[in-house]
Amino acid sequence: MTSKLPTATIREAVDEVIKAATDKKRNFVETIELQIGLKGIDPKKDKRFAGTVKLPSVPRPNMKVAILGDAVHMTEAEKLGLDAFDVEALKRFNKQKKPVKKFAKKYDAFLASDSIIKTIPRILGPGLNKAGRFPSLLTHADSMEDKVTELRSTVKFQLKKVLCIATAVGHVNMAEDDIVTNIVLAVNFLVSLLKKHWQNVKSLHIKSTMGPVKRLY
Repeated sequence: MTSKLPTATIREAVDEVIKAATDKKRNFVETIELQIGLKGIDPKKDKRFAGTVKLPSVPRPNMKVAILGDAVHMTEAEKLGLDAFDVEALKRFNKQKKPVKKFAKKYDAFLASDSIIKTIPRILGPGLNKAGRFPSLLTHADSMEDKVTELRSTVKFQLKKVLCIATAVGHVNMAEDDIVTNIVLAVNFLVSLLKKHWQNVKSLHIKSTMGPVKRLY
């Protein structure tokens, strides 16, 4: 890993990204994104990979998570200031495609009580699944707060039709060391998913939402 991507290189790029964001302050916290260019892979023939990894520091603290909950989880969600919907609220969508699609788009992720999760396709139809937003399981033994943090810390790598992948690895208000650690972990994980590992990596860049692109590899 070190030979392919020295920590000093990452630190220098992170430093430049943060400096650019500080020089031109936006009225929102910019996300730092890792952009990966791949080579030697044919999306049509090769097996498409997908994998998720939990990063040590939360890259997306503002990620919108909604709870589809039973009575206990509804109360807990209210205490945490999270949007929450019970079965009755979901039934009001009446399986209508457009409202369900709009609902799915409004949030980045969902958590659903174990007593409700199996009934969601029946109540809402396939809308959440189609949007790639099918809820993660939430039991009464789980800490809702920890589960939400886990969602906000988890990034997904998935090969689709094109040979470029992008994922959040931090934000501009994070400590530089935490961003560097997140990038190292994310890159290592992605390389482990690739058939020929580093031989399949064409380029690595990072950028903040509104900032310039900085090359890592």
